[in-house]
Order: sequence, then structure tokens, then C-alpha cells
Amino acid sequence: AHPYFHTAKRRNCDGDEDSLMLLLDALINFSRHYLSDGRGGTMDAPITLTSMLSPKEVDDEVFNIELVWDYPLEFYRKAEVFSSPYDVKLKIVENVLETKEQFSSFTFTHDTARIDEGPKRTTYVKLKSIPEKVERQLTLQKKIRAVDTKDAARKLILSHFIPDTYGNLRSFSRQVFRCTNCNAKYRRVPLAGKCTRCGGNLTLTIHKGGIEKYLDISIRIAEEYELEPYLIQRLKMVKKEISEIFEDEKVKQLGIEAFI
Repeated sequence: AHPYFHTAKRRNCDGDEDSLMLLLDALINFSRHYLSDGRGGTMDAPITLTSMLSPKEVDDEVFNIELVWDYPLEFYRKAEVFSSPYDVKLKIVENVLETKEQFSSFTFTHDTARIDEGPKRTTYVKLKSIPEKVERQLTLQKKIRAVDTKDAARKLILSHFIPDTYGNLRSFSRQVFRCTNCNAKYRRVPLAGKCTRCGGNLTLTIHKGGIEKYLDISIRIAEEYELEPYLIQRLKMVKKEISEIFEDEKVKQLGIEAFI
């Protein structure tokens, strides 16, 4: 795979496995009948073929690929004192954009005999639950001396868990309703209380479980790693806000006749 593709996936693949396919095979044997007709079926479907690659249209993190055969001694000395990457001047992709070298000047520092070596299935796929995946990640971080485990835990909560929770909470207030039979969507529930097309039942597209799935584990991590009280309080306030939005199934509304 071209380094642009490889480096972009290093950050964005989210646990997916790659595969190799001959171009003619993909063109001859492809059919939309292979695609799922359920929700999300076409999101990852190979229905677009890009024949021209423009480096400026690739995610800009790829622009930081180093174009070197080996790293100078200065690089390792700067790494020892935790210097900023910008303190070491290395040739990177950004320096060759819109030149003849933007496709042909790529180098590498280590040879490999086979590109298909390594795990056939990623651990991200093998582990089914989010708590289990997070626990494995935190366990690995504790074993790596270069990782500040407290800072890593903080960044995990601030850059992933909290934005995801707030995003789902905001989407909940704007969500549509979906028919479980024909998949028709409604901005508001019809007066009939059911699908006007087929009479099927309507369901929410965003549920309580999807909103608070990261909350308990976020609070546990924040307390375990003794993160800032402000962060712990912020998480608990979000949990309280969610509990006030959704009805507590254990508490039932009683009529006045129940007290007579």
C-alpha cells in the first residue's frame, strides 16, 4: 500500500483489518447484491474507485511522514529530553508537496520480508466490550515506561469519552424515530402512534444505553488514576443530567388512588 494510505489508516482505521485484492477481480466480481440492506450497510462498502490521488486531499497527519533512510543522532538526543518534534529538522512529506517528489521520494528505515505477517485478527475486534478494550489499553500503558499513564487516562476521557457522551446526548434531542418493519423515519411520532406506511412499531434511533455507555468507566478511571477533582465532578454532573432526562424504571408514577 502507498504510504499515504498506510499512514492515514494508522490513525483512522479503528481496528479494521486490511486485505489485498486484484483490481480486475474487484471490477468483475463486485455486485451490490453482496452488500447488506440493513443500517450502515453502504457506509463501508467499496462502491467508489479513486483513480487519481491528490496528496493535498489526504488527511493532513500524513504530511508528517519522515522521508529518511535513518534517524540522525540528534533525533535520539532530543527524544531523551522530550523535546518538541519541531525541534528536530527532518525532511517530511509536507516539504515535497506539489513537487515531483510527492509520490516518488518515499524512504523507509526497516526492511520487511512479508507484508502479511502479524495477527490475522486485531485485538480490537476480538474484544467485544468497551470496558474490556479500555482495560487492555490501560494495562499495556502501565508496562510502557515512555507512557505517562495518568496523562494517557486523562486524554482518553477528555478526547474520546466526554465528547462522545455529549455528542450522543445532543443527538438524542434531535433524533428521528424509525419503523422496525420498513425502516421509514419520522421527525415526530405520528398521531396514530405507529408507522403510517406499514403500521409497524416505531423505535428510537438513539437510546439511553448508547449515551451513557462510557460514563461509569470514565468515572472509575478518573478516580483510579486520581485525576483532577474538576474532571470527576464534571463526569458526575453529566451522569446526573442524563438521569434527570430519562425516567427511572425503578420509580413508578402512582395515582392518588394508591394512597386512599
